[in-house]
Amino acid sequence: MNHVEIHTDGACKGNPGPGGWGVRLQSGQHVQELFGGELNTTNNRMEMTAVIEGLLALKRPCQVTLYLDSEYVRKGITEWIHGWKARGWRTAAKQPVKNADLWQKLDTVVSTSGHQIDWRWVKGHNGDPGNERADALANQGVDKALGR
Repeated sequence: MNHVEIHTDGACKGNPGPGGWGVRLQSGQHVQELFGGELNTTNNRMEMTAVIEGLLALKRPCQVTLYLDSEYVRKGITEWIHGWKARGWRTAAKQPVKNADLWQKLDTVVSTSGHQIDWRWVKGHNGDPGNERADALANQGVDKALGR
C-alpha cells in the first residue's frame, strides 16, 4: 500500500465570506497540489472540503498521514461523528449538526476508500512547511473564487 502525506487547510475572508481550500499531497518525490474556493462559505466548510478533496484525489487505497490544523475536522471525523450518526445527525443537545452535508460526504469517503488514515493535528501558522503551503493554496482558492 502506497504511503501518502496530505496537508490540508481552509481559509475564509470573513466568516461567512469568500473562502478557499488547499491540499498538498506527496508520495515519495511525487507532489500534487490542489485548491479551490467558494464565494459564500465558512472556514470550517473550507477545512472540511480540503480534506475531502485530498482524499478523493487518491486513485487507490493508500496509507495516509493527513495533517490538518482544524481540531473541528479531526475530532469531528474521529470522535464526534459516531454520536451524530447514532442520533440521526443531531448533536448531544438535539440540535442539527452544522455542515452535516460535508460530514456525510467525508464519512462516505473515509469509510469506502480503503485508506488507512492517521489524522494528525498541527498548529496553524506555526512554521510547518506542509501546513504553510496548504494555507497558501487555500488563499489561492479565495483569489480564484473572487476572480483574481
